[in-house]
Amino acid sequence: MILGATIVITVVSTVVMILGATIVITVASTIQVIIILEAVENSEDYQKYISADKTTVALFSAEWAEQCAQVNDVLNELASILGDKLQFITLNAEKFPEISMKHQIDAVPTVIFFNKGSAVDRVDGVDIAAISSKSKKLAESASSAAATGQTLDDRLKALINKAPLMIFMKGDRNAPRCGFSKQLITIVNDTNLPYETFDILSDEEVRQGLKTYSDWPTYPQVYVKGELIGGLDIIKELVANNELEASLKG
Repeated sequence: MILGATIVITVVSTVVMILGATIVITVASTIQVIIILEAVENSEDYQKYISADKTTVALFSAEWAEQCAQVNDVLNELASILGDKLQFITLNAEKFPEISMKHQIDAVPTVIFFNKGSAVDRVDGVDIAAISSKSKKLAESASSAAATGQTLDDRLKALINKAPLMIFMKGDRNAPRCGFSKQLITIVNDTNLPYETFDILSDEEVRQGLKTYSDWPTYPQVYVKGELIGGLDIIKELVANNELEASLKG
């Protein structure tokens, strides 16, 4: 099985006995069978898929779990619609214990979205709405990237350089949506320095991708002139050392 492969089948039909004569009519036609959801058989193929240029939607499943069949059907349907922008694979979580442990697969079904080898999002359990929504959003991002020629790394680089002082947080400067973000904004506001914010809750691709790009797993994240300063703890340390304003000015 090769994902997206076309199998060509020639159909031959024979018609006999027309007015006592035997007439053989051969009709050849080509049927295209698109293999949509690829079953991964080895870790090498798995790595090849998740590292591809196309974003990969991977279903971790188990044969005994009936609910996996429902998610499998949904992914097949999504693949028929979005297969030109995303690729869809499935693998038996119990057959690949090291991969499952790496991605913290505690239950099946679990769907993980990969972009060039990195997990950028996931859905645990049977949440059809979330799987569909996230798949369509990633497909839209892929279309946008194809139209502009901009990769995710290009987009992230542009975002962190959008302003000399850039903060990635939950919510925005006027309405922080978590305690850590609220504390950070209060501290930065006290400096009276100009800054911009980006709401990571509005874009899951940026939210997950920036963790890998910056090698910093949590939010909020503060950037000065395109360079990561750190999160709330680092900012508090800078305050304690009377170094905050100088550091935020770069």
